[in-house]
Amino acid sequence: MAVPSFKILYKQDTIPKSDVTIKAIGYQWYWGYEYPDENIIFESYMIKEEDLKENQPRLLTVDNEVVVPVNKVIKVLITANDVLHAWALPSFGVKRDAVPGRINETWFKAEKVGTYYGQCSELCGIQHAFMPITVRVVTDEEYAQWLAEAKMKFAKEPILQNEYKKLASK
Repeated sequence: MAVPSFKILYKQDTIPKSDVTIKAIGYQWYWGYEYPDENIIFESYMIKEEDLKENQPRLLTVDNEVVVPVNKVIKVLITANDVLHAWALPSFGVKRDAVPGRINETWFKAEKVGTYYGQCSELCGIQHAFMPITVRVVTDEEYAQWLAEAKMKFAKEPILQNEYKKLASK
């Protein structure tokens, strides 16, 4: 009984070939994100209640959402900068610990366009309840457009305007 169980446990951690890789970094008390293949890095903070727009959910809306294309395998590398956190996105059955000095990985494949919410699910300190995760799943065309804009807005190294125009026209 143990041998088949171990095989199944081992297989469930197998990550298929990914289309997009994202790195999620837990900080006290917000999330940072990197798209390492795209030279993009940004931080994601919860929007305060007084700054919410109509129909934005309280304690779940962030200033910079993670954006991913629909029907693609998304690999998520998860770590922390300071204390233990956990990157949890229940709609996709994802929950992995974010441990300082360690990188855990998981994956998901969103099959429907929309906005999905999660939170840090590790009691990490006084503002633990204010670390929402927002993932916006979009079409391939919308993702390409977001990517072009994000490369200008969040690039680790600035991209020349001509290169931006080429990316935006694709």
